[in-house]
Amino acid sequence: MRSIPTDFDPATVAAIDARLGAIVQDDRVSMPLAIESGSRAWGFASPDSDYDCRFLFVRRRRDYLSLWPRRDVIETPLDGLLDVNGWDVAKALRLIVKGNAVAIEWLRSPIVYRRDPAFRDALLAFADAHAPLPLVRRHYLHLGLQQWKRASDGDGIAIKRLFYILRPAAVLRWMRYHPTATPPMHFPTLIAECEPPAEVRTIIADLIARKAETRELGLAPMPAEIEAFVEAEYAIAEAEPKGLVDARSQAAADSTFHEMLERFAPP
Repeated sequence: MRSIPTDFDPATVAAIDARLGAIVQDDRVSMPLAIESGSRAWGFASPDSDYDCRFLFVRRRRDYLSLWPRRDVIETPLDGLLDVNGWDVAKALRLIVKGNAVAIEWLRSPIVYRRDPAFRDALLAFADAHAPLPLVRRHYLHLGLQQWKRASDGDGIAIKRLFYILRPAAVLRWMRYHPTATPPMHFPTLIAECEPPAEVRTIIADLIARKAETRELGLAPMPAEIEAFVEAEYAIAEAEPKGLVDARSQAAADSTFHEMLERFAPP
C-alpha cells in the first residue's frame, strides 16, 4: 500500500524507491513499512524541506542468532534533500515499551512509500495496548524542553524551531483530552483535536501558511500567546508522575517480535 502526495517531486520519490530497494537487496532484509517523517508528514513543510524517509525492517532469523549480531539500524548517506534510514523491528518494539514515541509516529504517518497492512496493524495494536502513556508524555515533554533551549537566541526565535516547540505542547494537550490513546502524527490534526485557545489556533494557522510558501522564515519574537500556551502545557506535564516500564509489556514485546519473525523475516 502506498500514499504519496501529488506535490512530491517525482524524481525524489523515484530516488527514495531506488534506495529502499537497494537496502532490501544488499542487507537481505524485508521492509514491511517505509514512510515519510519530519515536517512533510507533520504537516508544516517548507518548499525546501528535506525528504525524511524512515523504515522498519526485519532481518533473517539466522541473523538474530549470530554470535556477532548486526546493527539494529540501517543508515544511508545524506544526499541533498534526501535522508533515508530505518530501525530493526526489535529496536522499535523495545523503544515503544519504554515510551519512546518515534516508532509510534512512524506507524501513524499519513505518507507511505511501502506498507504491509498486517505488519502496521499488528504493531499499532501492540503500541495501543502496551505503550506506557505517562512515559510517552514524558518523551514529548523532554523533546519540547530540548527544542526550547536550542531554539531561542538574543534576537528572537527561529520560526522553524518554533514548530518543534509547539508540536510537543500540542501532543501533551491532546493526550490530556484523550488520556487512553496514542496521539496522531499530523500537527494540524493535533491542533484541531486538542482545542487550543482561539488566538493560538489563529497564530498557528498563519505560521503554517507562511512556512508553506517561504524557504526561510528567519527569526521573530516569540508570540506571547504561543509562549503562554507552551509553558502551561509543559508545566502540567512536568507535574505528572513519570510512569514505569511494565514487565508484562516486555513479555508482550517478545511475543510480538517472534510473530514478526514468523510472518515477515526473509528466507
